[in-house]
Amino acid sequence: MRLDRFMALCNARYYATRDPLGRAGDFVTAPEMTQAFGELIGAWCAAVWQSLGRPDPVLLAEAGPGRGTLMADALRLADRVAPDFAAAARVHLIETSPVLRAAQDRLLRGRVAAWHDGIGTLPEGPLLLIANEFLDALPVRQFLAGGRERAVGLDGDRLVWTSVAATDAPGPGERSDAACAWTGMLAARIARQGGAALVIDYGHAGGAADTLQAVRDHAPADPLVAPGEADLTAHVDFAAVAAVARAVGSAVHGPVPQGAFLRALGLPERTAMLCRAARPETARQLQAAARRLMDADAMGLLFKAVAITQPGLPTPPGFAP
Repeated sequence: MRLDRFMALCNARYYATRDPLGRAGDFVTAPEMTQAFGELIGAWCAAVWQSLGRPDPVLLAEAGPGRGTLMADALRLADRVAPDFAAAARVHLIETSPVLRAAQDRLLRGRVAAWHDGIGTLPEGPLLLIANEFLDALPVRQFLAGGRERAVGLDGDRLVWTSVAATDAPGPGERSDAACAWTGMLAARIARQGGAALVIDYGHAGGAADTLQAVRDHAPADPLVAPGEADLTAHVDFAAVAAVARAVGSAVHGPVPQGAFLRALGLPERTAMLCRAARPETARQLQAAARRLMDADAMGLLFKAVAITQPGLPTPPGFAP
């Protein structure tokens, strides 16, 4: 079985059967670390909505929204400081997991207009879409020397790495056809109907050969052991994502390092405000989370942000040179 097929099957089972987030899960994402992250994304969306000409209604969508924490924080911020945007926003979530859909419904308390399995069923109209740690979970192909690509086979009752012929092998390296297809569909829609997307993920600018990793219980795991019981991800090729978006007519801003992006949006200042109203232990946790999100030796450089916008839109916040 080709690697991308194996990865898709494993992640489909994994996300359909559990809530993977938090201490009791397998990993923690930025929105779960600090409310400031989602609040800043909400402010970003409100500012871009202004530059779009304040369309009403506007679709506010998120791909892979986890428990709904980011969207809940973004909406709370919008309700307080951008009520016109909050009133215009129609929330749509792209989520296939019934477990996570239930969690999102509980947290967002009736504010979700609809759930979707993919971009294709979103209603027509201007779109603001958030994709935080979404593309990394889409399947990758790994091409080897000699026109082969990585695959998974059986040795007795054990899964093992093997290879199969690849008629379209571009040479050794890693590629996500799924991420490029998804980005192309999103960017074509934005170019045609208007709007913007903010993609935040960990990744590189091309040339990687093997970034596949499995995580279980907050620790690295063997991707071939207990398939469907660990989170399988790979680094996002931001050069490929940007090229696909431009090819279908959208503008692309970035990628910029996550640390620089969040500093430009005001994460240090927002964290300081939250700390002044918090208990000492909570303040220490908020400060630690901000450092983890911004520091170069944590998530600040490895994670990157890209904005995909309709042509002619001003440079979005956080992407100015």
